Amino acid sequence: MMFKFIRRVISFILALVIIIPGYAVFMTWKSAHHPPFRNSADVIVVPGAAQLDGKPGEVLLARLEEAKQLRDKGFAPLIITVGAGAPGDRTTEAAAGKFWLSRHGVPQSKVISLPVGRDTFTQTKAYIAEMKKRNIYNVIIATDAYHCGRAMRMANDLGAIATCSPAKTGPNTLEKSRTRYLIRESGAYLAYITLGRRGIHISDHLTNGGLVRYVYDRVG
Repeated sequence: MMFKFIRRVISFILALVIIIPGYAVFMTWKSAHHPPFRNSADVIVVPGAAQLDGKPGEVLLARLEEAKQLRDKGFAPLIITVGAGAPGDRTTEAAAGKFWLSRHGVPQSKVISLPVGRDTFTQTKAYIAEMKKRNIYNVIIATDAYHCGRAMRMANDLGAIATCSPAKTGPNTLEKSRTRYLIRESGAYLAYITLGRRGIHISDHLTNGGLVRYVYDRVG
């Protein structure tokens, strides 16, 4: 009896230390290199990233360019930009995204701006709620390659049918992304599937200085 108990404890520890983190890394890598994609959807979503006084930063710009290209090709009629502003900002990530899109040929009536959230989960809840109001469910997420896995998982868990189109320009393309980004996103994916689904929200975002912050709080 004691031997079986010890074996179960060892198996559990191995699963925590090796199998589950390995699964998170694999899913993050797979979603970046072989993201599911469909030829048509109801909406394209651009997750927020840093902006400076209304001008999209490199990461946000790359996501916006990807979203515009998808819409120009007819994959979806609408674009949702999402994201709040940092303390002291005069505008928001969502507003900066909508302004850029409108200045580059996308009609303002075809862009929905949601100035909510500075982390993936909060932003996802916001745009999924907007989609449900409009009775639409199919979404293409235009974001960084290694962000695809976590972004799609959250959207699917909240009731959407999500695919991803990785940005092909900017600092976070597959060619330019470093192993550190893969590890960071794998850790965030792991935290979501182990804690986030159980109501413990792990909020992550990049500050203007490019540092990653994790704020733990209980989701109500």
